[in-house]
Amino acid sequence: MEFWAFLASLMGVFAFFQSLINIVFPPDLRFASAKLLYRLCHCFSSSCYFDITEIDGVNTNELYNAVQIYLSGSASVAASRLSVSRPLNSSAFTFGLASNDRLVDTFRGATATWEHVVTQRQSQAFSWRPLPDEKRGFTLMIKKKDKPLILQAYLQHIMDTATLLRRSNEERLLYTNSRGGAMDSRVHPWDSVPFKHPSTFKTLAMDQIKKEAIMADLKDFAEREVFYQRTGRAWKRGYLLYGPPGTGKSSMIAAMANYLNYDVYDLELTEVQTNSELRKLLMKTTSKSIIVIEDIDCSINLTNRSSGWKKAMPLYDSTFGSDDANAGKTITLSGLLNFADGLWSCCGNERIFVFTTNHIEKLDPALLRSGRMDMHICMSYCSYEALKTLMQNYLSPEDVEPEHEGGNAELLKELEEVINGVDITPADVSEILIKNRRRKKHEAMAELLEVLKNRAKNKGRGGSLKAFEKENGEEEQEKRALGSPKEGKEAANRCNGKNEE
Repeated sequence: MEFWAFLASLMGVFAFFQSLINIVFPPDLRFASAKLLYRLCHCFSSSCYFDITEIDGVNTNELYNAVQIYLSGSASVAASRLSVSRPLNSSAFTFGLASNDRLVDTFRGATATWEHVVTQRQSQAFSWRPLPDEKRGFTLMIKKKDKPLILQAYLQHIMDTATLLRRSNEERLLYTNSRGGAMDSRVHPWDSVPFKHPSTFKTLAMDQIKKEAIMADLKDFAEREVFYQRTGRAWKRGYLLYGPPGTGKSSMIAAMANYLNYDVYDLELTEVQTNSELRKLLMKTTSKSIIVIEDIDCSINLTNRSSGWKKAMPLYDSTFGSDDANAGKTITLSGLLNFADGLWSCCGNERIFVFTTNHIEKLDPALLRSGRMDMHICMSYCSYEALKTLMQNYLSPEDVEPEHEGGNAELLKELEEVINGVDITPADVSEILIKNRRRKKHEAMAELLEVLKNRAKNKGRGGSLKAFEKENGEEEQEKRALGSPKEGKEAANRCNGKNEE
């Protein structure tokens, strides 16, 4: 009983002093005193702190998401307690700091300490946009002496690294425009599926010198953001792929996308009604993407504009339906040119335009000039080097190297002699090799040689390919709009044969 009486007296004394403190030191005075004490401690502290909250007002803080991705790599190694997730359209698991856990990072010799702070949010009144129950954020602590030296550079490093990690983990997509355009602002005009085309430059049936020139051009484009900004040019590039059907134009596009890790937008012009819809579709594309218009000579009529009445007419080709079917379509050549090289083409960065055609002579010269189609790539018939690539793909590397197989050496020599006198596309060669995939490799090569000999007898070289080259611009060159000496040298290749562009 004495213990409980003592405890009651002690609580009474405590309540008395609390009331006295509230009278002598009102809440405003206590708050001001605490604020002053915090400032005094901050003045003598050697560190400074930065709070990065998940939500900035009513908008999502991009820096918070970037820090989360950036720390995921270090957290998987250094932290003792982790949160694990796999975001939508991602091909990798993401590791993050658990609630109120810490991680130490270094940048340019300076130490940065990160803490993931998670607190419960106070109950909200009615809101049109409810906030999460938990308030999340990161606290960054660095030395005061390091602040002017690394803060801006460190945060920019975090944003850049997070962008690269996000791109490498995300599943790339293949888009196509919705039927009728779906131009309602509430509906996305592009439908997408995962892009899983396996084509690469290694498997592409093309002369190695040609492939290396294209890869160098793509790499040069992707790494020259500063150059485009300095010269006042839109960060985009145009490629025209032309040649007979079956020469690998679609495979080339897939190889470009896989090489740069870009998304692909396959634009179907017959579904676009007006120039305005075409611009809106362009606005809805993302950076780091390839915008493709295949068989452009078949999608709209881009023949010469010498006849005055053609200039005012809709440019859809009548082969796609009757006049009644095309009556409501008013997309014009001018609209397509502005799409490729006008002001609206600058609404995004790091984008590539690729047009394909089987008949380059049908395209208007205005579409082919530098700045719209910067590089012209002739996709020609199968050369011996391209044939070797296909046999490596479908057979094995050893079977196409004469020093490995004495029996195959004679076959390869005959194939090299015959292929130079035959017009055959990589698609035809691939089909022959696929049909013979269950047979012995020597027999498959012999079957291919027999097919090539039969074609050589029935239709000698010098007809179709030379005619195709003459029709499609014998003097067409790889054109590069960037005027550097390196690019000028690489642009000297002409598209005048199997091994030249």
